[in-house]
Amino acid sequence: MSDSTLTRMDLAEAVFRDVGLSRHESAQLVESVLGHISDALVRGEQVKISSFGTFSVRDKNERIGRNPKTGEEVPITPRRVLTFRPSHLMKDRVAEGNKR
Repeated sequence: MSDSTLTRMDLAEAVFRDVGLSRHESAQLVESVLGHISDALVRGEQVKISSFGTFSVRDKNERIGRNPKTGEEVPITPRRVLTFRPSHLMKDRVAEGNKR
């Protein structure tokens, strides 16, 4: 596996190269798209990106957990968690990348 990470700047640079917008406009476009995705998730909406996957927010109830070190039972507070479910095309593409 690679230790490299794709960043916002990398995405903006790709938009700059592939679309031809200025670097500043490319960065603004990336920020705008990520902002729209974040806002939708905060509102509890699903975000589906065709051939990529679906982001959604799930509510988890309070439950009892256990400290693995001490064995002590502790309550885990209710919370909202972000989940991602990749599309079949994305799963296949990643699996193909593993064969190289």
